[in-house]
Amino acid sequence: MRKRWLTLGAYLLLAGGMAAAFMTDGDRSDSEARTAAVWKQAEAAPELPSQEATAKAMEAIKGITGTREVYLHTEYVCGEEIRQMGAMPAAEIVSLSKEHPEARVNVDESGRIHLTERVEDLGPRCRENAYFGMDKNGNLTLFEGVPEQERVIRTFFQLDVQHMKSSLPSDALNQLYSGIRISDLADYNSVLSTFSEYASEHAEPVSGSHAQ
Repeated sequence: MRKRWLTLGAYLLLAGGMAAAFMTDGDRSDSEARTAAVWKQAEAAPELPSQEATAKAMEAIKGITGTREVYLHTEYVCGEEIRQMGAMPAAEIVSLSKEHPEARVNVDESGRIHLTERVEDLGPRCRENAYFGMDKNGNLTLFEGVPEQERVIRTFFQLDVQHMKSSLPSDALNQLYSGIRISDLADYNSVLSTFSEYASEHAEPVSGSHAQ
C-alpha cells in the first residue's frame, strides 16, 4: 500500500461521480488500467510496520469498487485457522475490520484482502492433539501427536540432557520422552517454564507463551 495508491483512491472518490458521466470508453479503459497498476504497486513495494500498513490498506479499501475476496486468519500461540469470508464490497470489509480491531490488514498479489489477528490461546487442533517432547537433537519441541510420530509444530531450545538426568526423577524424564499432553494455555506455559530451567547455556531464552 503506497502513497500513490492512496492519492489515486482519494482522487477517484472525489471526482468519480462527476467524471463518470463524461468518460469515453477509452477513458474508462485508462482508469481501469491505472487502478490495476496501483494494486500491483502495493504488492511489490517493501512492507510497512503493521499498524501503518493496516491504516493505509483500510483507507485504500474504502475507495475500491466492486467486491474483493476476504480471508480471516487467526494466529494462536499454537496453531492457525483460516476462514474464507467470500466476496465483499468495501463497506462490508470495513465493517468486518471493526469487528476485529486488532487484526492486521493486507492485500495479496491477487488483490485478495487478508485480516490477521493474534489470539493468546491454543488453537483447536493443538487442544485436541498437542504434546511437548524432545526431538532427536535434544530440543524441547511441540508435536502434533506423540513425539515418536515426529510431526513437529514448533522447536524451542536445546535441552541440557545431562543436567535433567541428574536433577529430575526418572518418571519425569520418561514422560518427556513419551510426550507431555497439553490441553490449554496454562499447561503450555507450565511446561515451557519448567523445562526452560534445563535449557542449554547456548540456547535462546524463552518467555512464556511468546516463545518461538
